[in-house]
Amino acid sequence: MRTASRRHFLAAGAVAPLAAAAKSSSGPAACKGLLEGKVAAIYGAAGDIGSGVARAFASEGATVCLTGITLAKVERLAEEITATGGRCEATRVDALDANAVEQHLDEVVKRFGRIDIAFNLINLGGPQGSPLAEMKMAEFLQPIDVAMRTHYITGTAAGRHMTRQKSGVILALTAQVARKPYTNSGGFGVACAAIEGLCRQLAIELGPAGVRVVTLRSSGSPDAAGVSAAIAEHARAAGVSLGEFKARIADKTMLKRMPAVAEVASAAVIMASDRASAVTAAVTNLTCGEIAD
Repeated sequence: MRTASRRHFLAAGAVAPLAAAAKSSSGPAACKGLLEGKVAAIYGAAGDIGSGVARAFASEGATVCLTGITLAKVERLAEEITATGGRCEATRVDALDANAVEQHLDEVVKRFGRIDIAFNLINLGGPQGSPLAEMKMAEFLQPIDVAMRTHYITGTAAGRHMTRQKSGVILALTAQVARKPYTNSGGFGVACAAIEGLCRQLAIELGPAGVRVVTLRSSGSPDAAGVSAAIAEHARAAGVSLGEFKARIADKTMLKRMPAVAEVASAAVIMASDRASAVTAAVTNLTCGEIAD
């Protein structure tokens, strides 16, 4: 069920001294990254947003444990990151399998001594583009069931390790439909709202141990294939082109655009870093002003 590859981490160890030497010169390059020395686990790392976050975490100095259900995809990402001097490893983990998640985190902590960041970015699935009254119950429940199971599994597993070490950050990603309903969004908006509720509950329970839980709420990144596909379903239901529907979403924002994957990744870096040490039980607004807090 689970296969691990360590050669990428070993390769990273070979290039790390070169990267360190390059940073030893004077000037801005000599500064350490915001996540220097931290160990991060990313679930769904091979997706567009997951890979964007992985690259950003690695560039800021974190050791990144990439996971996904298709090992070849996370291995390719690991090769890319290690080629640029990043530290990472690739492992096959099904984030809906509690035993696999537990075993992986046990091995991460055994190998690196700690787990500082856990970020679940797996695809929730479920159809969109139809009214609830025209959907089958199973279709409506699919993203809600996946969201609750996977975030409960990864969040509580990471929380147990982080509680013992008295520190850590658990991150989650939702969309604007968690708060601002969109027609024909199926169970996705309900799933996003449920994720935010779960994160608040984890935050109050894990907070006394120094563990933070933060949600990033985006209005959707058009340069992510999964987001673009969901928007395409809405466009078909509305009888307009994909470009026109994207323009409609952008027009609802104050910045008149949607956030790029790189912007979501940058926000994740900040929230995972010690610069945000007072932030927990919070929803970070990445909607480009579609929602005003």
